[in-house]
Amino acid sequence: MPKNVEMSELLVTGESGFVGSHALRAWPGAFGLCRDGYKVDLRDKAALLAFLPERMPAAVLHLAALSYVPDSFKDPQGTFEVNFLGTLRLLEALAETGFTGRFLYVSTGDAYGLVTPEQLPIREDLALRPRNPYAVSKAAAEALCYQWSLTGPFEIVVVRPFNHIGAGQAPSFALSDFARQAAEMAAGKRSPVLQVGNIDVTRDFTDVKDVLRAYELLLAHGRNGEIYNVCSGVERSIRSMLEKLLELAGVKAEIVSDPARYRPADQLRVCGSHDKLTQCTGWQPEIPIDETLLNLYTYWEKEIVK
Repeated sequence: MPKNVEMSELLVTGESGFVGSHALRAWPGAFGLCRDGYKVDLRDKAALLAFLPERMPAAVLHLAALSYVPDSFKDPQGTFEVNFLGTLRLLEALAETGFTGRFLYVSTGDAYGLVTPEQLPIREDLALRPRNPYAVSKAAAEALCYQWSLTGPFEIVVVRPFNHIGAGQAPSFALSDFARQAAEMAAGKRSPVLQVGNIDVTRDFTDVKDVLRAYELLLAHGRNGEIYNVCSGVERSIRSMLEKLLELAGVKAEIVSDPARYRPADQLRVCGSHDKLTQCTGWQPEIPIDETLLNLYTYWEKEIVK
């Protein structure tokens, strides 16, 4: 996106989701796919064609997706319809209505899938071996976006964000769920027993605000057809993050492993490299993980008393 384009001219899909809602707060005037109180379905090309001419964006941040991995196993077709076909319909509608700006496609670090310890930290040139239907749908949409970056009428940049967290994240995601449970324990609304999945895996966590800053920089400076990791570059165990949340809550809890919470074919270790992003934009993660966890815990502390 050229430097003279205001973020108020940015279309954010998935604006009601975790990252999308943060985006609209960060960039007042950025807008989503809502029209007269009706939310436009990405899969409905006719609705997109009716919506876009009314407010043609200068750039697009495409966040909208079905991203809960367990649900992707239950409904792989629905996942593909939204994540792949919805992306295709949006690209087509933008092209047919004369869009000429920058399109930022938000994929996922989960697309790397099966990664051996020797391949850490994960870089963008690593072959994708996705391990769940959600990741497969994102990898497919990445390929679609690359093809469009070569043959379409506008530029497309792809990002692969690794785990990102912050206030407002749904409790279907592990750390947000742990923060909610810890806050309920501290308030005396839950017994000190915490249900968990496999917490002896590692992940690469970044604050959602740092992630959005990376997106803004890539909209301005990312290269057409290129892929960029958005990550902290730090490997942290889920267990260590859980222990910090319990410390913030000031509670001690029995940690109970629930097999129903385990993912099929889960990756044991994850750590990414943001070198390419940094070289392109100068981006570095700035928000300390302790501050991120405190914001997440404080959010749930307030929510449970409503």
